Amino acid sequence: MFKSSARFGLTTIRAAVIAGAALSLTAGAVIAADDVTSDQILRALAPKKPLTRGLSMAPPAEPAVNAAEGKFVDSLRNRSTRSLSLGEREQIASIAETKPAIDLEINFDYNSANISKKSMSSVQALGKALSSADLKGSTFVVAGHTDAVGGEEYNQDLSERRADAIKRYLADKYGIAGADLVTVGYGKTKPKSGIAPTDPSNRRVQVVNMANKATASNQ
Repeated sequence: MFKSSARFGLTTIRAAVIAGAALSLTAGAVIAADDVTSDQILRALAPKKPLTRGLSMAPPAEPAVNAAEGKFVDSLRNRSTRSLSLGEREQIASIAETKPAIDLEINFDYNSANISKKSMSSVQALGKALSSADLKGSTFVVAGHTDAVGGEEYNQDLSERRADAIKRYLADKYGIAGADLVTVGYGKTKPKSGIAPTDPSNRRVQVVNMANKATASNQ
C-alpha cells in the first residue's frame, strides 16, 4: 500500500481508500492540492459501512485478530518515529492495508522537513478533518514516503522527519493529541503499485485511520 526527496514539487492530491489487501485509487481522484477539502479527507478516512446482506463480501476478521491489532496499535501510541523497528514498520503497513486511508502529495522545502507554503492549505484541511467528531477515538498513522532518487538512509531519514513535521503541525495548530498520531517513515521502500520507483508521485504522506469506531464496535 501504505519518495528524493530533495524535490517535493507536486501540486496534486490523490485520495486512496484501501479495502481488503489492495490499494484502490478512487476514480478521478486527481485534485489540485489547493482545492482539497476537509470533507474529502474525512470521507476517505471515515469508517466504511459493511456491505448489505446478500452481497458477496469477505468474511469479517476474527475477534482475536482484531484484538491483536488493537493491542499493537495501542503499543505505538507515544512512541517516537525513530524508535520503531523494521518489523514494526512492516506490521503497521500490513494492518494499514485493511484500513481507510488517504495519500497526500505534500510539498516540502528543498532538502528539509519544512512544509511549503503552497501545501499548507492541504495540511490545514487534514487538521480540520482529523478534528472532526466523526473520527473521535481514532488512532491515525502518518506515514512518510519518498521516491527512489537518492540513497536509502537519506530517504528513510527524510521520510521520518517529514512525517514528524506533519504530526507537530497537527498537534500545535489543531490540538490533536500526539498519542493519537503515530508517525512512521518508509523512505523509498514502498512505491505506489504499478508506478516506477523514481516517479515523483511516490513522494507522499499517507494518513491511515488505524483504530476507527467501526472496527472497535466489531471487536
